Amino acid sequence: MSSFSAALRRGLFLLRERAARIVSLARRNVFARLPFSVVERIALASWLVRAVFDARRRSAGIARYEAGLADVALARREALRTMSANVREALFDERLYAGRQLQRDAWPDLRAAAGELAARIRQIRRADPTRPVILSPFHYLSQYANIYVIDEVRRRLGLETISVVSGVPRDVYGNDAAMIPSVQVLYTYDENGKESRNGLGLRVARALRRDGVAVIFADVPPFAFAKFPMETVGVTMRGRHARIHNGVFRLGAPFDAWLLPFYLHFEKRRFGVRVFDPVALAHDDAPQRVADNIVVACRENYPHWLFAGHPSTYHFAPTR
Repeated sequence: MSSFSAALRRGLFLLRERAARIVSLARRNVFARLPFSVVERIALASWLVRAVFDARRRSAGIARYEAGLADVALARREALRTMSANVREALFDERLYAGRQLQRDAWPDLRAAAGELAARIRQIRRADPTRPVILSPFHYLSQYANIYVIDEVRRRLGLETISVVSGVPRDVYGNDAAMIPSVQVLYTYDENGKESRNGLGLRVARALRRDGVAVIFADVPPFAFAKFPMETVGVTMRGRHARIHNGVFRLGAPFDAWLLPFYLHFEKRRFGVRVFDPVALAHDDAPQRVADNIVVACRENYPHWLFAGHPSTYHFAPTR
């Protein structure tokens, strides 16, 4: 009898697994065919429904909106888009991943953004071929959208691979390395003892020497590195003392590298890109220039800011 019960439990387990795979595949096929404007509306509706029953989600959305009111005088018409940003990011990521997996990834807006970035990089390198370029996507809209654009930049520059420093979790929707093999992710954390955070700087240096281009998210707030030792640099943001992460300056300055910051936005059913002027990382004013870019991006694109609503962001005491 016990063997029969065990076999029954295993059969039910396998049946549930198979049903889950079928549902996941069906969802992925549907998402791969949805326009992003529809995905955005689904995100808005999803947040509204969940917020009715989930007090934590509701309060987090309200905190995002109220911080926007205080920091950038956010318009009331942007309230719902701001409060639902985390849901929109997740659904955009899923849509992008599904489209890539099913080879429905011909997104002309994102390719145009990549073309503009690649042209700027070529222009910078023509002026001085010895100085590498660190491409810096800011944390807006969707991390998978950023990665798609980065991979397209790589293709247009004729590079076999491009290295990206990232702290996002691995393989959220599937096998990232298999899906985008030409993007080499240098993780800022060590989950399984397979990589050393202490060797991160060396790996970035090798990438800059080899390819002349690497990717670092220079706008990451210090609180995002709370689990790890962090190094910050003092700046002024919105007339207040603030601190931003020092990693990109520490890694880029010895190479006299340029930093090319940008952010993605989604307006009127279209993706777009805002590219800032390049920053010479070896110059003394580099941290303040990056801080100024962060402030401008926040003011212009707050509803899509992935870190919106955190109580400290860049304003915190560097010592206890």
